[in-house]
Amino acid sequence: MNSGDLVGAIICTSMFAMIFGIVYLYNKQKMAMIERGMDPRSYRSQPAPFRYLKWACLLMGAGLGLFLANILDRTIMAPPVQDFEKHNPAIYFSLIAVFGGLGLFISYLIEKKETVDKKEE
Repeated sequence: MNSGDLVGAIICTSMFAMIFGIVYLYNKQKMAMIERGMDPRSYRSQPAPFRYLKWACLLMGAGLGLFLANILDRTIMAPPVQDFEKHNPAIYFSLIAVFGGLGLFISYLIEKKETVDKKEE
């Protein structure tokens, strides 16, 4: 048995275990609701009206961070010899995280402003 077959078997087994675990926990949750006298069919997830705004701000912030990291890596932090194969990966990850977080914060401010405006009406 070569390593490719072993990897395939591990992947198939782990996917089966993951799906089995999700179904098992879902059924266990429904049984717990029945035991407590709740109706599992009436359980609905809460709507998230600003979900797409949050994702849009997060992805735009991460894209802006990646763009800025690329510019900084190619100009300010470039080695004296223009060897573009040596990148600084720390700046990419940090700026993606910083601007992604900034995008989420902007999304929070927009949501907060909208909910305050709705309460005033």
